[in-house]
Amino acid sequence: MTSSSMTPRSFADLRGLTPARVALGRSGVSLTTDALLDFTLAHARARDAVHAPFDAAALGAELGALGLTPLLVASRAGSRRDYLARPDLGRQLDPSARAGLEQRASAADLAIVVGDGLSPVAVSAQAVEVVRRLLPRLAAAGISLDPAVVATGARVALGDEIGALLGARIVLVLIGERPGLSAPASLGAYVTLGPKLGLTDADRNCVSNIHAAGISADEAAFKIAWLVREALSRGVSGVALKDESGEGASAPELTAPV
Repeated sequence: MTSSSMTPRSFADLRGLTPARVALGRSGVSLTTDALLDFTLAHARARDAVHAPFDAAALGAELGALGLTPLLVASRAGSRRDYLARPDLGRQLDPSARAGLEQRASAADLAIVVGDGLSPVAVSAQAVEVVRRLLPRLAAAGISLDPAVVATGARVALGDEIGALLGARIVLVLIGERPGLSAPASLGAYVTLGPKLGLTDADRNCVSNIHAAGISADEAAFKIAWLVREALSRGVSGVALKDESGEGASAPELTAPV
Protein backbone atom coordinates (compact mmCIF):
# COMPACT_ATOMS: atom_id res chain seq x y z
CA MET A 1 0.00 0.00 0.00
CA THR A 2 1.42 3.35 -1.03
CA SER A 3 1.42 6.36 1.24
CA SER A 4 -0.99 8.14 -1.10
CA SER A 5 -3.63 5.40 -0.65
CA MET A 6 -3.43 5.27 3.14
CA THR A 7 -6.20 6.87 5.17
CA PRO A 8 -4.83 9.98 6.92
CA ARG A 9 -4.56 9.56 10.70
CA SER A 10 -6.10 12.24 12.86
CA PHE A 11 -4.91 13.75 16.13
CA ALA A 12 -7.78 11.88 17.77
CA ASP A 13 -6.18 8.61 16.63
CA LEU A 14 -2.91 9.68 18.23
CA ARG A 15 -4.61 10.53 21.52
CA GLY A 16 -6.16 7.06 21.53
CA LEU A 17 -2.70 5.47 21.59
CA THR A 18 -1.24 7.22 24.62
CA PRO A 19 -2.26 8.75 27.95
CA ALA A 20 0.19 11.59 27.24
CA ARG A 21 -1.32 15.03 26.79
CA VAL A 22 -1.01 15.49 23.04
CA ALA A 23 -3.23 17.25 20.49
CA LEU A 24 -5.22 19.04 23.17
CA GLY A 25 -6.44 21.80 20.90
CA ARG A 26 -6.55 25.46 21.84
CA SER A 27 -8.84 28.35 22.51
CA GLY A 28 -7.19 31.42 21.09
CA VAL A 29 -3.62 31.22 22.40
CA SER A 30 -4.57 29.11 25.44
CA LEU A 31 -5.64 25.58 26.27
CA THR A 32 -9.30 24.71 26.01
CA THR A 33 -11.24 24.80 29.27
CA ASP A 34 -11.69 21.00 29.25
CA ALA A 35 -7.95 20.40 28.81
CA LEU A 36 -7.06 22.87 31.55
CA LEU A 37 -9.55 21.37 34.01
CA ASP A 38 -8.32 17.84 33.22
CA PHE A 39 -4.72 18.90 33.83
CA THR A 40 -5.66 20.64 37.09
CA LEU A 41 -7.50 17.53 38.31
CA ALA A 42 -4.58 15.24 37.43
CA HIS A 43 -2.16 17.56 39.22
CA ALA A 44 -4.38 17.59 42.32
CA ARG A 45 -4.56 13.79 42.33
CA ALA A 46 -0.77 13.56 42.10
CA ARG A 47 -0.36 15.96 45.04
CA ASP A 48 -2.95 14.07 47.06
CA ALA A 49 -1.11 10.81 46.40
CA VAL A 50 2.10 12.26 47.86
CA HIS A 51 0.40 13.54 51.00
CA ALA A 52 -2.04 10.65 51.56
CA PRO A 53 -1.90 9.02 55.00
CA PHE A 54 -0.07 5.70 55.29
CA ASP A 55 -1.73 3.10 57.53
CA ALA A 56 1.25 0.90 58.35
CA ALA A 57 -0.68 -1.15 60.91
CA ALA A 58 -3.44 -2.03 58.44
CA LEU A 59 -0.90 -2.96 55.79
CA GLY A 60 0.94 -5.11 58.31
CA ALA A 61 -2.30 -6.91 59.15
CA GLU A 62 -2.90 -7.66 55.45
CA LEU A 63 0.62 -9.07 55.10
CA GLY A 64 0.06 -11.09 58.25
CA ALA A 65 -3.04 -12.62 56.63
CA LEU A 66 -0.71 -13.94 53.90
CA GLY A 67 1.28 -15.84 56.52
CA LEU A 68 4.08 -13.31 56.93
CA THR A 69 5.25 -11.82 60.22
CA PRO A 70 5.04 -8.02 59.84
CA LEU A 71 7.52 -5.70 61.53
CA LEU A 72 6.68 -1.98 61.63
CA VAL A 73 9.59 0.47 61.43
CA ALA A 74 10.13 4.13 60.59
CA SER A 75 12.88 6.19 59.04
CA ARG A 76 14.48 9.22 60.64
CA ALA A 77 12.02 11.45 58.76
CA GLY A 78 9.72 12.29 61.64
CA SER A 79 7.05 13.95 59.50
CA ARG A 80 5.93 14.08 55.88
CA ARG A 81 7.39 17.56 55.66
CA ASP A 82 10.79 16.27 56.80
CA TYR A 83 10.50 13.34 54.41
CA LEU A 84 9.97 15.60 51.39
CA ALA A 85 12.53 18.23 52.39
CA ARG A 86 15.25 15.83 53.56
CA PRO A 87 15.48 12.73 51.33
CA ASP A 88 18.55 11.61 53.28
CA LEU A 89 16.44 11.07 56.42
CA GLY A 90 14.23 8.64 54.51
CA ARG A 91 17.28 6.50 53.80
CA GLN A 92 18.16 6.02 57.48
CA LEU A 93 16.33 4.00 60.11
CA ASP A 94 15.07 5.57 63.29
CA PRO A 95 17.48 4.44 66.08
CA SER A 96 14.77 2.50 67.93
CA ALA A 97 13.76 0.71 64.73
CA ARG A 98 17.39 -0.16 64.05
CA ALA A 99 17.78 -1.64 67.54
CA GLY A 100 14.65 -3.74 67.07
CA LEU A 101 15.81 -5.18 63.74
CA GLU A 102 19.23 -6.05 65.13
CA GLN A 103 17.47 -8.47 67.46
CA ARG A 104 15.52 -10.10 64.58
CA ALA A 105 18.42 -11.10 62.33
CA SER A 106 17.68 -14.51 60.82
CA ALA A 107 19.96 -14.79 57.77
CA ALA A 108 17.09 -15.75 55.43
CA ASP A 109 17.48 -15.48 51.67
CA LEU A 110 15.09 -12.58 51.10
CA ALA A 111 13.88 -9.62 53.13
CA ILE A 112 10.70 -7.92 51.87
CA VAL A 113 10.32 -4.23 52.70
CA VAL A 114 7.10 -2.36 51.91
CA GLY A 115 7.53 1.40 52.20
CA ASP A 116 5.20 4.35 51.63
CA GLY A 117 7.60 6.24 49.36
CA LEU A 118 6.23 9.12 47.33
CA SER A 119 2.80 7.54 46.83
CA PRO A 120 1.24 5.81 49.85
CA VAL A 121 -1.85 5.44 47.64
CA ALA A 122 0.08 3.14 45.30
CA VAL A 123 1.28 0.97 48.19
CA SER A 124 -2.22 0.60 49.60
CA ALA A 125 -3.60 -0.30 46.16
CA GLN A 126 -0.90 -2.60 44.80
CA ALA A 127 1.63 -3.93 47.31
CA VAL A 128 -0.32 -6.70 49.05
CA GLU A 129 -1.55 -8.17 45.76
CA VAL A 130 1.99 -8.22 44.37
CA VAL A 131 3.21 -10.02 47.51
CA ARG A 132 0.28 -12.45 47.33
CA ARG A 133 1.25 -13.47 43.80
CA LEU A 134 4.96 -13.48 44.58
CA LEU A 135 4.95 -15.83 47.59
CA PRO A 136 4.10 -19.08 45.75
CA ARG A 137 6.79 -18.35 43.17
CA LEU A 138 9.40 -17.82 45.87
CA ALA A 139 8.28 -21.00 47.64
CA ALA A 140 8.57 -22.98 44.40
CA ALA A 141 12.16 -21.74 44.05
CA GLY A 142 13.00 -22.68 47.66
CA ILE A 143 13.75 -19.06 48.64
CA SER A 144 13.39 -18.43 52.38
CA LEU A 145 11.89 -15.20 53.74
CA ASP A 146 12.55 -12.87 56.63
CA PRO A 147 9.57 -11.20 58.32
CA ALA A 148 7.98 -8.56 56.09
CA VAL A 149 9.03 -5.05 57.13
CA VAL A 150 6.55 -2.17 56.75
CA ALA A 151 8.48 1.11 56.69
CA THR A 152 7.05 4.60 57.17
CA GLY A 153 8.89 7.56 55.67
CA ALA A 154 10.87 5.25 53.40
CA ARG A 155 13.15 5.90 50.49
CA VAL A 156 14.43 3.01 48.35
CA ALA A 157 17.85 2.88 50.02
CA LEU A 158 16.26 2.28 53.43
CA GLY A 159 16.00 -1.33 52.30
CA ASP A 160 19.80 -1.60 52.25
CA GLU A 161 20.04 -0.92 55.96
CA ILE A 162 17.07 -3.15 56.78
CA GLY A 163 18.38 -6.05 54.72
CA ALA A 164 21.84 -5.76 56.24
CA LEU A 165 20.48 -5.74 59.81
CA LEU A 166 18.35 -8.80 59.10
CA GLY A 167 21.28 -10.61 57.53
CA ALA A 168 19.35 -11.22 54.30
CA ARG A 169 21.16 -12.26 51.14
CA ILE A 170 18.88 -10.07 49.03
CA VAL A 171 16.26 -7.41 49.70
CA LEU A 172 13.07 -6.51 47.83
CA VAL A 173 11.66 -3.02 48.35
CA LEU A 174 8.08 -2.35 47.24
CA ILE A 175 7.52 1.40 47.35
CA GLY A 176 5.27 4.13 45.98
CA GLU A 177 6.77 5.82 42.93
CA ARG A 178 6.76 9.54 42.27
CA PRO A 179 3.18 10.29 41.07
CA GLY A 180 2.75 11.37 37.48
CA LEU A 181 -0.12 13.25 35.90
CA SER A 182 -1.39 10.02 34.32
CA ALA A 183 -0.32 7.55 37.06
CA PRO A 184 -0.67 8.82 40.65
CA ALA A 185 -0.75 5.28 42.12
CA SER A 186 2.24 3.51 40.56
CA LEU A 187 4.28 1.01 42.58
CA GLY A 188 7.97 0.26 42.10
CA ALA A 189 9.88 -2.90 43.07
CA TYR A 190 13.64 -2.80 43.73
CA VAL A 191 15.80 -5.93 44.06
CA THR A 192 19.27 -5.58 45.59
CA LEU A 193 21.74 -8.40 46.25
CA GLY A 194 23.98 -8.15 49.31
CA PRO A 195 22.21 -5.20 50.95
CA LYS A 196 24.49 -2.87 52.90
CA LEU A 197 24.94 0.83 53.50
CA GLY A 198 26.50 2.80 50.67
CA LEU A 199 24.97 1.02 47.67
CA THR A 200 23.65 3.02 44.71
CA ASP A 201 20.88 2.60 42.15
CA ALA A 202 23.41 0.87 39.88
CA ASP A 203 23.33 -2.05 42.34
CA ARG A 204 19.55 -2.55 42.02
CA ASN A 205 17.11 -3.98 39.52
CA CYS A 206 13.79 -2.19 39.20
CA VAL A 207 10.34 -3.28 38.07
CA SER A 208 8.37 -0.05 37.78
CA ASN A 209 5.00 1.18 36.57
CA ILE A 210 2.99 -1.39 38.54
CA HIS A 211 -0.61 -0.15 38.49
CA ALA A 212 -3.99 -0.82 36.92
CA ALA A 213 -3.07 0.68 33.54
CA GLY A 214 0.58 -0.45 33.61
CA ILE A 215 2.27 -3.71 34.63
CA SER A 216 -0.16 -6.03 36.37
CA ALA A 217 0.48 -7.49 39.82
CA ASP A 218 0.91 -10.96 38.32
CA GLU A 219 3.42 -9.85 35.69
CA ALA A 220 5.31 -7.85 38.30
CA ALA A 221 5.46 -10.88 40.62
CA PHE A 222 6.76 -13.01 37.74
CA LYS A 223 9.53 -10.54 36.95
CA ILE A 224 10.46 -9.98 40.60
CA ALA A 225 10.69 -13.73 41.27
CA TRP A 226 12.90 -14.15 38.21
CA LEU A 227 15.20 -11.32 39.29
CA VAL A 228 15.47 -12.64 42.86
CA ARG A 229 16.23 -16.17 41.71
CA GLU A 230 18.78 -15.11 39.10
CA ALA A 231 20.48 -12.59 41.41
CA LEU A 232 20.98 -15.31 44.02
CA SER A 233 22.11 -17.82 41.41
CA ARG A 234 24.52 -15.55 39.52
CA GLY A 235 25.71 -13.51 42.49
CA VAL A 236 24.97 -10.14 40.86
CA SER A 237 22.20 -7.54 40.68
CA GLY A 238 21.80 -4.09 39.18
CA VAL A 239 23.52 -3.22 35.91
CA ALA A 240 25.26 -6.61 35.89
CA LEU A 241 21.91 -8.45 35.73
CA LYS A 242 19.70 -7.88 32.69
CA ASP A 243 16.02 -8.72 32.86
CA GLU A 244 15.63 -11.69 30.52
CA SER A 245 12.44 -12.96 32.12
CA GLY A 246 10.32 -12.34 29.04
CA GLU A 247 6.61 -11.69 29.20
CA GLY A 248 5.11 -13.19 32.32
CA ALA A 249 1.63 -11.69 32.39
CA SER A 250 -0.08 -14.83 31.13
CA ALA A 251 1.99 -17.34 33.10
CA PRO A 252 0.00 -19.45 35.61
CA GLU A 253 0.59 -18.31 39.18
CA LEU A 254 1.75 -21.60 40.67
CA THR A 255 3.46 -23.13 37.64
CA ALA A 256 5.26 -20.10 36.19
CA PRO A 257 9.01 -20.63 35.92
CA VAL A 258 10.80 -18.82 38.74
